[in-house]
Amino acid sequence: MGILRTDAWSQRAWVRMLAATAGPGASTARGAAAGPPPETTRGRTLVTKAGVLLIMGTLLVVGCASPTTTPPPSVKDPGVRGGPAGAGSPLPGLTSAELAFFEAGRAAFLAVEAVRDGLGPRFNLDSCGGCHAQPAAGGSSPSVNPQVGMATKAGAKNIVPFFITLNGPIREARFKLKDDGTPDGGVHNLYTIAGRNDAPGCVLAQPDFGREAARDNLILRIPVPVFGAGLIEAITDESILANWQAEPSGRGAMKIGGRPNRRGPGRVNTSSNDGSITRFGWKAQNKSLVTFAGEAYNVEQGVTNELFPTERDETPNCLFTPTPEDHTKVNASTAIDAMSDVMKFAFFMRFLAPPEPAPETPSSARGRLVFTEIGCVLCHTPSLSTGRSSSAALSEKPVRLYSDLLLHRMGPGLADDITQGVAGPDEFRTAPLWGLGQRIFLLHDGRTTDLVEAIEAHASSTAQHRPSEANAVVARFQALGSAQKQDLLNFLRSL
Repeated sequence: MGILRTDAWSQRAWVRMLAATAGPGASTARGAAAGPPPETTRGRTLVTKAGVLLIMGTLLVVGCASPTTTPPPSVKDPGVRGGPAGAGSPLPGLTSAELAFFEAGRAAFLAVEAVRDGLGPRFNLDSCGGCHAQPAAGGSSPSVNPQVGMATKAGAKNIVPFFITLNGPIREARFKLKDDGTPDGGVHNLYTIAGRNDAPGCVLAQPDFGREAARDNLILRIPVPVFGAGLIEAITDESILANWQAEPSGRGAMKIGGRPNRRGPGRVNTSSNDGSITRFGWKAQNKSLVTFAGEAYNVEQGVTNELFPTERDETPNCLFTPTPEDHTKVNASTAIDAMSDVMKFAFFMRFLAPPEPAPETPSSARGRLVFTEIGCVLCHTPSLSTGRSSSAALSEKPVRLYSDLLLHRMGPGLADDITQGVAGPDEFRTAPLWGLGQRIFLLHDGRTTDLVEAIEAHASSTAQHRPSEANAVVARFQALGSAQKQDLLNFLRSL
């Protein structure tokens, strides 16, 4: 099939292709009979099904303004960086008390939930650490997807959805519209606890993902890394806005706008109550780490908590524990023992250090200059600053995240047609690039493992849709010589 870069392609076409290649039995075959695991290499997936080898080619959904050629063989993503993880450690400078809270949070983050702990009735996985595992606790999708085995764990009878593969990324599914045609955008969990030996009598069907894909209604997302999340939380709104308003001529020339996810003056993505800038999630839809943790616990694992106390599915024979299942233990003898899991998750993320970059080489040093020269820094801002914090480890620190935390229009090729806060259907938060060197799956839906494809996927436009703000930068990237491109790729994988 080759590499597809036409205006006719979009995320929607890509999801339909995945559904089509899964075959007509994709929504009925048992997880245990889902076939042998695929071999994923650099954006190509080889799937053996019914003894026939289907070579799908690269499912690149770019929608560039004009067709381009495949990069010359000499230009190659160096791939996931080997060596020490350089991630998963606590921030330097924590007090002994803060370190104790961090360690308690990490233990909770890695804990595996059962139905007696509140898992379900609908869920995607049974631990935070299972999703955020690469290259260490707090990261992104690991090389082996635990969602495959999760389908039948503890005797469950779930079907592995067609977009979940053993060597593919962990994914959650969202639907754009409800059956009545009104906007949806929420997460529809992969699995239920029906059939599990710790959920006797529960009868609950999975969503029909094949049907939703055929209706052009299925959207996929992968986990975001949470390294350095406390530093991101501590960045002042003033720092974000000042960076946004800097270099207006450069941004104007490249047709880069961007806005915070915010209601009110300035139009960033923000809290609808106090107007401050929200910054966590693919669309910067969450304000704080506590909210981020509470929502994920409820949405991804089905565990009710003090922020989200209502079961997502209230089918009576599938409810086994009182709500909220996760809560403050008011009779505990210590502060750490009293904390809810949600608060422990938040402390773990807040005190989690950012990933360490690789030592600079002559090539990566040149690539850093190319990164600036072609305009990547206009969105992927190398550094912002925290304000004064009650924790000295977070107070007035540089945050070398390579993101402006703003929303940018990415055009029809990456659009997911979901609105969150003021983030529109084709808008996404600039993804922080720190840790990119050890990230396996790229873009919000994990459609590729190749940096060149991920870069070029930033460019798209059609006559019917607004163009991506990255079009001019991608054009500059494509105009680089092979040596400069390779230096840029080496720099990115050094982060």
